[in-house]
Amino acid sequence: MSIDQFTQMEKVSLRDRVSRALRAAIIAGEMEPGVVYSAPTLGARFGVSATPVREAMQDLARENLISIVPNKGFRVIEVAEKDLDDITQIRLLLEPPIVRDVTPLIPAADFPLLRDLAAKIVAGAERGDLVEYTAADQVFHLTLLGYADNPRVTTLVSDLRDHTRLFGLASLAEKGELVDVAREHFTIVDLIESGDQDAVETFMHTHISQARGRWAKPAD
Repeated sequence: MSIDQFTQMEKVSLRDRVSRALRAAIIAGEMEPGVVYSAPTLGARFGVSATPVREAMQDLARENLISIVPNKGFRVIEVAEKDLDDITQIRLLLEPPIVRDVTPLIPAADFPLLRDLAAKIVAGAERGDLVEYTAADQVFHLTLLGYADNPRVTTLVSDLRDHTRLFGLASLAEKGELVDVAREHFTIVDLIESGDQDAVETFMHTHISQARGRWAKPAD
């Protein structure tokens, strides 16, 4: 591998990492609609130059997560409450029955990995790091869907989650309730390992339904 190829790989990797971090910050509600965020400011926050931030901004703009403000930065696109309700409805139609169906397909050797993914969600909650929490939560849920071997479903749910706004997470973290929410992912793994498909589907439905309430903006 040439130096130029290695440099290009590092650049793409950094751009992707910044994109994921920005996306998680948007979903977690740490970056609010209406505020103009500049690439240099965000670069300082993530410990990188402004260049990968600008590149990541272009990626997020194509996904309709942000709008570019020429010569200034970007704004997060606001998502209506009706859209969040619609997203929840679609997730409830897809995720609980799919996780139910894949329950007997998950090999015993994979449960340590699933518990490790759940532990990362809890770690983010314990630190009050909403970006880490959000990113780890997404990885966990998409990993479960991956056992269905249906890339279209995984891509669809990933896109739906990218357009959510978890404004209520900060309030849960401040009240010390986010860790309990995070630990629900251990319950999901335990139920899957038990093989009780009905219980898995029921708990997944409750988990996602309750999450919609947690997405709502805290009362002023």
